[in-house]
Amino acid sequence: MSFSSEAKAELCQQRPDRKCCALAESYGVLLYCNTFSAREIRIITASSHFAQRLPRLFRRAFNLGFDSLPSSAAGKQSFSVTDPEKLALIFRSFGAEIDSTLSHHINFGVIEEDCCRSSFIRGAFLAGGSVTDPEKRYHLELATPHHSVSREAFSVLLDLGFSPKETQRGGNSLLYFKQADAIADFFTTIGAPRTAMAVMTAKVEKEMRNTVTRQINCDNANADKTVAAAQAQLAAIRRIAREYGLDALPEPLRDAALLRIANPEASLSDLVLLSDPPVTKSCLNHRLKKIMTFEPKE
Repeated sequence: MSFSSEAKAELCQQRPDRKCCALAESYGVLLYCNTFSAREIRIITASSHFAQRLPRLFRRAFNLGFDSLPSSAAGKQSFSVTDPEKLALIFRSFGAEIDSTLSHHINFGVIEEDCCRSSFIRGAFLAGGSVTDPEKRYHLELATPHHSVSREAFSVLLDLGFSPKETQRGGNSLLYFKQADAIADFFTTIGAPRTAMAVMTAKVEKEMRNTVTRQINCDNANADKTVAAAQAQLAAIRRIAREYGLDALPEPLRDAALLRIANPEASLSDLVLLSDPPVTKSCLNHRLKKIMTFEPKE
């Protein structure tokens, strides 16, 4: 499974419980899907998790089902609505009349609340988004055939605290990010904290590898030892975060873990100076060693 597929799988774990958020997420899906017109809605996805989510989402948002469902769960799956009454109902749900809509625009009244704006962007990513494996490079994009929608989604992202870039490709309008921090914050905002952690972990590992290379070139044995210890500590922290969550750590150990994550290149002496509240070098070293062998009590 690709990194993008894993991100969508995590997003689909969120239950569309609130009617307003289900409507907002569906809005994002429709404005970023393959076809959203007065004659047809067609959503094509290669994500099996998104395919499972779509019928529940539309039932919650519009109280209706698709006219055409995928014939199998393999490969790309297609969902469509062609019934005129269903199409008209969907258009009215977003404050539009099916016979008078010449081009799509975002009705900001549908996404007034922060939770709804986040849901809208989640739907846009599920239908028209992708993200590159952060081990290779940092790149996330949202693609829609509707230029006006992309411009207005830019404003939605600004309201949520983001500053995406814009471009055109193959008839689609794109919003994109190329910074690890922005991509991680994006996934945190739309409900995929594990994906966000994976992006930041990849960033830390890349920085650590760069640091290791610089230290080897300088033939600095002491620095190499510091880096190796930090790598081992970060590996232990990632294991704990993956298997149990950092909240499983007692508070002193969790503070030490967060300090190490925030300062992946720092020596033990530097970490002591950065500690708040202050701790001794011996105390911090003891906590980091306990993290290395941590297992939660039954």
